[in-house]
Amino acid sequence: MQEKIREIAVRIKELRELSGISQAEMAQCIGSSEEYYQSYEAGKEDISASRLYEIAQKLGVDLALLLTGTIPRMNTFSVTRKGKGVQVDRRRQYQYQALAANFTNKKSEPFLVTVPPRGDDAEVSLNQHPGQEMDYMLEGRLKIVVCGNEIILSEGDCIYFDSSYPHGMVALGDQPAKFIALIM
Repeated sequence: MQEKIREIAVRIKELRELSGISQAEMAQCIGSSEEYYQSYEAGKEDISASRLYEIAQKLGVDLALLLTGTIPRMNTFSVTRKGKGVQVDRRRQYQYQALAANFTNKKSEPFLVTVPPRGDDAEVSLNQHPGQEMDYMLEGRLKIVVCGNEIILSEGDCIYFDSSYPHGMVALGDQPAKFIALIM
């Protein structure tokens, strides 16, 4: 995973420099300190999927370019076969698979997210990013915290929220929670 983090970091730095955007401006865009942002570009710090999405938006590129180094080419449809989504190991607590990495000009970023169990008393790590998010539960149970509100979701449940508010989640029970997330 460390090598993948470095590859993404190099792409971000090159694209940022080509775009004439300073590190300070990019840090402000994603809501972090300049020092913390510099650790992203140095490949020393893991970048969440939501922050990668913000960086891609600021750079005016598709998220797939940051993740894979290739520009998506599909514009009519894109099929992602079971288990073949582009792995986005961007947050240690969750496992992401990009489900439309080959489709260009997406209006949202769809992910298959798996949250491994860490115990019902595990602390919920919060993050926030511009836009909105929809999560549709496929398997397991999930405690999601949105702006201080705790909601328990089970298979078939769905939540839609303003992702600029602090939010996070933890799997409940001893099974992973699996859901489709749309980041818009």
